Amino acid sequence: MRSVPRRGRARGHLALTALASVLLTACTAGPSARPPVVENDGPTPQPPPSSSRQVPLPGLEEPGGSGIDWSECGPEVLDRLGERPGNSPSVSCARMTSTLDAPDLPGRGITRIGLLKAGDGPVPLVVVNDVDGEPGTLYAARLAASMPGELLRRFSLIGVDRRGTGTSDPVRCVPGDVRATLLNTDPTRSFDTLLDAARVAGQQCAINLEDQQAALDGWRAAGDLDELREQLGLRHLNALGHGEGSRVVALYAARYPGRVGRTVLDGVPDPSTDMVTVVDGVAAGAEATLDAFSADCAGRECALGGDARAEVAELAEQLRSRPLHTADGITMGAPLALRAVLQGLADRQRWPLLADAITAARSGDAGPLAEFVRPLLLESQDSAARLDGSLATRCNDTATRLPADRLRRVARELGDRYAVFGSVVAQQLAWCSPWPSRGEPAPEIGAEGAPPMLVVSTAVDPVTPERGTIRAAERMPSAVRLAWQGSGHGALNSACVMRAVQRFLVDGDVPRDGTLCPA
Repeated sequence: MRSVPRRGRARGHLALTALASVLLTACTAGPSARPPVVENDGPTPQPPPSSSRQVPLPGLEEPGGSGIDWSECGPEVLDRLGERPGNSPSVSCARMTSTLDAPDLPGRGITRIGLLKAGDGPVPLVVVNDVDGEPGTLYAARLAASMPGELLRRFSLIGVDRRGTGTSDPVRCVPGDVRATLLNTDPTRSFDTLLDAARVAGQQCAINLEDQQAALDGWRAAGDLDELREQLGLRHLNALGHGEGSRVVALYAARYPGRVGRTVLDGVPDPSTDMVTVVDGVAAGAEATLDAFSADCAGRECALGGDARAEVAELAEQLRSRPLHTADGITMGAPLALRAVLQGLADRQRWPLLADAITAARSGDAGPLAEFVRPLLLESQDSAARLDGSLATRCNDTATRLPADRLRRVARELGDRYAVFGSVVAQQLAWCSPWPSRGEPAPEIGAEGAPPMLVVSTAVDPVTPERGTIRAAERMPSAVRLAWQGSGHGALNSACVMRAVQRFLVDGDVPRDGTLCPA
């Protein structure tokens, strides 16, 4: 692990004029997304002092009179965890009640939040995952199984199922056939079909969710974290956010800066309100990750051969004329297959399985590839489809609503610019188009008064691209960025990153801003 000199970063207040911002940026450019260069000539330049008041990193504290009633996890959780290694940390489960706090009913109503504690360390570390990824409870259990023993001797991981996800009060509002249309329609070829499905989804969610609909957002999820802090009997909340879950933890720091403990943000989404720019970055990250996957596949001599990118493109072309069908009724057209590949690219550890699944689909068996999207698409009595809660949360968290003609044009441009994944990531712009516009001001992720927060970026990430994470870090006055030069969604699989995270959490050792971890 090494560090490079920073050129500084503008930390001006929102009240600065546009001219002042331009002048300040010209003098203190933000971190470059290009590979940094190690300077060997002369002394290392130091970054300019921040205008923020330096807040010390809080010490570690154990709960004082926790109100959480932990008990053995039920079969619905244990079944989803599956077979675990013999040395995996113990797990226990609980539920807590938080205030729904819908915009029209501030401070009123209740919502139930599912929790899972992994390990027996005395200090709680709250874990929040992507809203459309594995529920936070399951993610925390798997993460704990891969963490160093020293970290787990100090911390227990407490996974939180976000509002509307996992074992929390579930969101079930999109009809199954509509869900399939949303995921299996190419907006560059059948735009009106996709937009009609989005309208039906929005209407059904408005009917089924009522007051809950507008209360599913990151700001209120941050409020749930503070309720958890209070019920745990803590003065400060130690937290780890992964991907879009990092945004919730960052909002917690902006909303309650004096209650922030030791915080790690693994891949923060781009905070820009221009969703076209955000989606463009995600498409670019997805294409770059596909290239990394292809190189990895060639190096392992996997079944896809030396050009996995070409195999994925040919699979999509094959499915446009002849979709495949699975035994449980999933129709695998080109858009859904590409969505499955994108889901697989996010998890670096599943790349060998992804390569085998693509190979099987090329031979006519869509079952293994469907495993990557089944949680998004299908629901059961014990588990809601992840797309529903994700759709509600992401649409509530974005203010951009583009007219149909602009949506059609943007989808076409993204499809032209990014040959494999452009049209797939463009879907989400259409999904939110009929959704009610956010009636409240969009919250900022940055605020003065928080202690140092460790922000980890990944050079090639298909979900939270590095450029977006850099922009997010620039908006958080106390952010300290650690840059992993690897690929996949999130960096905690890197031994170098995990060592830095452990030192930060256990010892309070804040790395230098701009520290590099090699791939």
